[in-house]
Amino acid sequence: MDELGKTEVWPGGMPRVGQTAERSRTVAPTDIERFTEISGDRNPLHYDEEAAKRTRFGEIVVQGGVTSAILNALVAEDLPGPGTVFLQVSWSFKAPVRPGDRITGAAEVLEVRADKPITKLRTTVTRDDGTLVLEGDVVCYTMPIAPGP
Repeated sequence: MDELGKTEVWPGGMPRVGQTAERSRTVAPTDIERFTEISGDRNPLHYDEEAAKRTRFGEIVVQGGVTSAILNALVAEDLPGPGTVFLQVSWSFKAPVRPGDRITGAAEVLEVRADKPITKLRTTVTRDDGTLVLEGDVVCYTMPIAPGP
């Protein structure tokens, strides 16, 4: 291993236990529409204001896939970084996210394998009002990305 933590297994540098990263974004109403195009999820909780008012949420909520998507970006772009995919996720959704909410996804490295590019991360998503909306652990695999032409 060199001074930057680069190894044959971790050519971009091995993450360190305790290392953290986060990213934030505001959820737009169009995110619901785009997720529906991808998934086919047309649950009235996401579209019908009158139906949503009659639920414990009291208003429109975004799909869980929209909420968790910030963690896809976080692991692929920030920690562990490019080439990273989920092998396993264990998430618990704690509170709703609504259009207009600003959410922050965060990850902390819990374990790193030196023999394989595998990491275990603690992940959370928090609304801008401080409410924890998602928490759990993920296991990731990071494959090296060859430079382009």
